Amino acid sequence: MTPSNKLPFGKQNYRFMLLGIGVLILGFIIMAMDTQEFGFGALGLTIGPIIVMLGFIIEFFAILRRPKEEQ
Repeated sequence: MTPSNKLPFGKQNYRFMLLGIGVLILGFIIMAMDTQEFGFGALGLTIGPIIVMLGFIIEFFAILRRPKEEQ
């Protein structure tokens, strides 16, 4: 395989990206489950946004992580 045919990310990077997307979706679902008016309950203001932020941190890590060289 020539260097020009290599993928920009490794297999582990794509797994972390899928995990991050799943965590993001979970955070938005949790925010939507809030029963308070206009989402002003604990789920909409605290727990959901923290989980969404965690999803973005995972995505950031997945993009910046250097793939291991496969031989």
